[in-house]
Amino acid sequence: MAIKFQYNKTSLGELGKQLKMRQNALPTIKSKESALRSEVKKAKNSAQHYRELFERATHEYDYMVSLWGEFDCTLLRVADVDLATQKIAGVKIPVLGGVRFEERPYDVFSSPLWYSDGIAILKKLAELGIEYEVYNRRMELLDFARRKTTQKVNLYEKVQIPGYEDAIRKIKRFMEDEENLSKSAQKIVKTRQQQAAEGSMS
Repeated sequence: MAIKFQYNKTSLGELGKQLKMRQNALPTIKSKESALRSEVKKAKNSAQHYRELFERATHEYDYMVSLWGEFDCTLLRVADVDLATQKIAGVKIPVLGGVRFEERPYDVFSSPLWYSDGIAILKKLAELGIEYEVYNRRMELLDFARRKTTQKVNLYEKVQIPGYEDAIRKIKRFMEDEENLSKSAQKIVKTRQQQAAEGSMS
C-alpha cells in the first residue's frame, strides 16, 4: 500500500498522527486477537464435547433400533429454541437458553410401554444436537472475527506502520537536504557579497 504524502511539515505532522494512532491501537488489536483465538478454541472444544456426547448417546440406544420402526414420530417435535446473545471480544454469539418441545398426547394403555422412554431419549438427543450446532456456530463467528483481526494486525504491523515510518523518514531527509542546500546557498551568497565588497574597496 503506497502512502501518499507531500514533502512538507503539514504532511509530516499528518503522517506522524496516523503512525501514532496505529502504534497505539496495535496492542489492543493484538490482545483482541489473542482473546478471540482462545474463545475459538473453547467453542471448538465444547462443540466437539457435545458431538461426542450425541454420538455416545446414539450408540447407547443402538439396541432399540428395531423398536424405533414402530415409534410414532408425530408424538414429539421441537417447538422452539430459546437463543440469547452474548458479546465476547466485541463479537455477538448465540447462547442456548433452552429447547422447548411439543408433545402430542398418546394412549398409555394401547401404546408400547417404552414410548415414554423413547420420548425422553429423543429429547436428550435433540438437546445434545442443538447444543452442538450452537457451539459450532459460535466457533464459526468467533473464527471469522479472529481472521479479520489477524488481517488487521498484519496490515498494521507489516504494511501501514513501516509505510508511515518510511514516508516520515523520506520527508525528514528531504527537509534536512533542503535546509542544508539553503545554508550552502546562503554561504555562497555571503562569500560572493564579501568578495564583491572587497573588490570594490581595492
